[in-house]
Amino acid sequence: MSPAYEPVIGLEIHVQLKTNTKMFCGCELSFGDPPNTHTCPVCLGLPGALPVANARAVHYALLIGLALGCELAPRSIFHRKNYFYPDLPKGYQVSQYDVPICSGGRLGDVRIHRAHLEEDAAKLVHVGASGRIHGADESVVDFNRGGTPLVEIVTEPDVRSAAQAREWLTLLRETLRQLGVSDVNMEEGSLRCDANVSIRPAGSDRLGTKTELKNMNSFRYLERGVEAEIARQVALVEAGGQVEQETLHYDPVSGSLTPLRSKEEAHDYRYFPEPDLVPIVVDEAMVAAARAELPELPAQRAERYERELELSADSARQLAFRADLAAYFEQALQADGAHPQTLANWVTGELVARVGDGDPAASKVAPAALAKLVALLRAKTITPGAAKQVLDALVAEGGDPQAIVEAEGLGALGGGDELDELVQRALAADPDAVAKLKAGNMKAIGPIVGFVMRETKGRADGGEVTRLVREHLKL
Repeated sequence: MSPAYEPVIGLEIHVQLKTNTKMFCGCELSFGDPPNTHTCPVCLGLPGALPVANARAVHYALLIGLALGCELAPRSIFHRKNYFYPDLPKGYQVSQYDVPICSGGRLGDVRIHRAHLEEDAAKLVHVGASGRIHGADESVVDFNRGGTPLVEIVTEPDVRSAAQAREWLTLLRETLRQLGVSDVNMEEGSLRCDANVSIRPAGSDRLGTKTELKNMNSFRYLERGVEAEIARQVALVEAGGQVEQETLHYDPVSGSLTPLRSKEEAHDYRYFPEPDLVPIVVDEAMVAAARAELPELPAQRAERYERELELSADSARQLAFRADLAAYFEQALQADGAHPQTLANWVTGELVARVGDGDPAASKVAPAALAKLVALLRAKTITPGAAKQVLDALVAEGGDPQAIVEAEGLGALGGGDELDELVQRALAADPDAVAKLKAGNMKAIGPIVGFVMRETKGRADGGEVTRLVREHLKL
C-alpha cells in the first residue's frame, strides 16, 4: 500500500461456547444434525416462553475475561438488540450492551475493548439454481444453531496490517482452545471474525471512516480480505473519493468486495434491557472457580520460554501455540544435558515435518529419544544429514538413536586418515575449484565438500572437511 497511509483495524470475534445446551433453553447443541431437530418454544421465540441463562456459558465468559485480563463486571445485564432477519425468530437478539460481563484487557499487543455474552442466530441456507426448491431459488432456515451461546470479543483499533490481524487471531484461537471454552473451528462456524478497516494519513492520530468485512471463515481469507479492502480505500482516497461507512462481503474466489448494507449504529438496534432475564451477579466464588481452571496460556508460555530457556521469539511462539508440541518439548527437555534451542529447532522443524499436525507424543519417537539424538548431533557424533536419517528410522520404528547409528554405520568421520585421503581426492578431482580457492573465492569450496559428503554418505563433518581443505591449500 502507499506509504502515505496507514491502516487502522479492529476485530470483532464471535466465539461459540462449548456447552451442552443453548444459551437460554435446554435444547441440545450438536453440529451437523438434521435441520430443525433441536428447537423448543424458547429458542423459536414463541409467545409466553421464558428464557433462563446458561450458567456454564457464564462460567466460560468469566474464564475468557480472566485470560484476556479483562475487568469482570460485578453485575451485568442482557439487552434486546432489535433487527429483522429471517434467521432471528424473535425479531431481536439477546445480547449485552452498555454493561458487558467483561471489559478492558489485552492479548499480546492488542487491547480488548469488551467481551460480552449473547445468543447466536439460526443458519440461513441459500439454495441457488443448482439446487432449486419447489422450482425456484429460495433460502431456508435451520434453527438448530439459533440460541447457541456466544461470547463476542471486540478489540480496540490497534491492528496495523492484515498480517498482524492474522497472527493475532491465531494467538486468540489457541488461547481459547487451551481454555477449553470452544472448539474454535472456523470451518464449522464456532469461530467467526469481522474486521473493521479504515485508513488515515501516516503519522495521524485521527480515525478514518471504517468499513466492516463480515464473517470471514479462515485466517487466510481474513488476511486477503483486509488487504483487498485497504487497497480499495487507498485507491478511492487517492482518486479524490471518500470512503463510505458500510458492510462488505469479500469473495475469496474472485477477490472482489461487494457492499451488503450501510453500517448500522447502536441506535439503529433500539437496545433496551431484556425484561425476562435477571442480571448476572458475579460473586467471589464464581471468579475463584474460573481462576482455578486457568491453564498456562500461550502468550504466558511463550514469554516463559524466552525468559527462562532463552529460546528465540519464533521458536517460543511455535511451541506455545501448540499445546501438544509444548508438552512434548518439555518432556524431552528433562533429559540430561538437553540444549533448549537446538531441541526446540528439531521439535518444531524436523519432527513436525514428519508427523504434521498429529500429536508427536502419539508417534514412535519418544521425547527422550529425540533429546538423545540432538545430544549426539551437538557432540558431533553424527552429522546433521545422518541425524535426519536416524530420525526417519525413529519415526518408522522407534528405538534408541545410538543403536540405530551403530547398526547403520552413521557415525561421523572425524579428522582421521580416511577423511584426509578423501579431501585430497576431492581436490585432485576439481582443479578449477582449487584455483578459485587459491584466488580467494571461498564459495568454490562447495563442490569439494559435496564430493566428500557423497563419498561418506553424509558422515563427514563439514567443519573438519573445511579445515583440511584450508590446511592442504595453505589458505
